[in-house]
Amino acid sequence: MRVVTWNLWWRFGPWEARQKAILTVLRELRPDAVGLQEVWAAGGENLAEWLAGELGLHWAWAPSHAPERWQRRIGDASVHIGNAVLSRWPVAEQQVLPLPAPSDVNDGRVALHTRLATPTYDIPFFTTHLTSQLHASSVRCRQVTALAEFVAHHRGDTPFPPIVTGDFNAWPDSDEIRLFGGYRTAPPVPRQVFLDAWEYADPAAPWATWDAANPYVAVGGLPSARIDYVHIGAGGPVRVRAVRRAGDGPVDGVWPSDHAAVVVDVDAGGGEVSGP
Repeated sequence: MRVVTWNLWWRFGPWEARQKAILTVLRELRPDAVGLQEVWAAGGENLAEWLAGELGLHWAWAPSHAPERWQRRIGDASVHIGNAVLSRWPVAEQQVLPLPAPSDVNDGRVALHTRLATPTYDIPFFTTHLTSQLHASSVRCRQVTALAEFVAHHRGDTPFPPIVTGDFNAWPDSDEIRLFGGYRTAPPVPRQVFLDAWEYADPAAPWATWDAANPYVAVGGLPSARIDYVHIGAGGPVRVRAVRRAGDGPVDGVWPSDHAAVVVDVDAGGGEVSGP
């Protein structure tokens, strides 16, 4: 099973050319389940729906409940933003969680839960996009606490552990990532632990998903960082086989997004994802 998470940079930059580049990358990856952030919808069109149609996948969409701050940035109140899931299997169920945030940083971010109905088991699959302000670690801690509770409520009785994807806007050693993981500090939900799939990556592999080599990132002057994650619930019949970046260079001269995608290959039934 191949899992991908990717922030698609909404309608910023050369978005029409980027849309084609995004499709090219996903077509080459042939994913089974994809968590997408900053997905646009406008005028009856939806980027997730279009990608799903081109790739032959099912899809689900969760729009922001307060997109006004995003819309002001591009000067177009008709364009909406949200998270989406693409899936090889039907989406049997979906729920949306508005993430908590104080009014000064609240721009309507959400978490999306989907239940993917494979022929042998259901997969509880989530994607989210946390607050981005550098100073807002405490906000993100509140958000991952709400997210962990949301996952616990919707994980169901399937033997497959929850998979939580997304742009967490946080470094791996941050309070919010440690809190959500629940194995370097006490978890928000007792006994619920998530492992960062990148821990299984080649230590020598390129790691930054927010990479200063990307011209969309370089203009802001911030350092490279790994802020996009695939978290897998500890326990259950899943083993991580490989982890890498994708979409981390130009396609026909166009960078697809300001983020690189994270690609995780897992085996189901090959052993538990667990600690040492």
